[in-house]
Amino acid sequence: MSVLQVSSGSPGETEELGASIGSLLPVGSFLALRGDLGGGKTCLTRGVVASLAPQSVHLVASPTYAIMNCYPGTTPVYHFDFYRLPGDNDIEELGFEDFFYGDGVCVVEWSERLVELLPPDVLTLLFEYAGEDRRLITIAGSGQSSCKVLEQLAERLSQQKNFDPKSGNLL
Repeated sequence: MSVLQVSSGSPGETEELGASIGSLLPVGSFLALRGDLGGGKTCLTRGVVASLAPQSVHLVASPTYAIMNCYPGTTPVYHFDFYRLPGDNDIEELGFEDFFYGDGVCVVEWSERLVELLPPDVLTLLFEYAGEDRRLITIAGSGQSSCKVLEQLAERLSQQKNFDPKSGNLL
């Protein structure tokens, strides 16, 4: 499996999805988040942090102005927001790619700004509006580790009572 679609009807459901993903991520994982402003990227990140660094979950906020927030924990989470950066030259000059292969998990909002710096093994999540309160989240893996996480996530979701595997909806 290389693509999974999940529908979320609330910030809580999006956080729950993030927590499920976070619990499956090995150290060194890279999540590339894409989608419009207000699409749920930071909510999903809060869920990832809840799984990997629960003592830091209260700190999760969009790092738009800080560019990066670090959430310490057993597995640290490096949360980037490249909305204000025009391209990967700026990211390379700031040295952020040093975190991409480190001892934690990277979650990058506006990852499309990375172009050449995007790692080869990445879990990409595209957030799209699917109605007033709904989001369609398309998750794709592009390497051995991320595809394994995606398969494990699909298996976990299929076992939940509130997941409809046909529609991809959390019910």
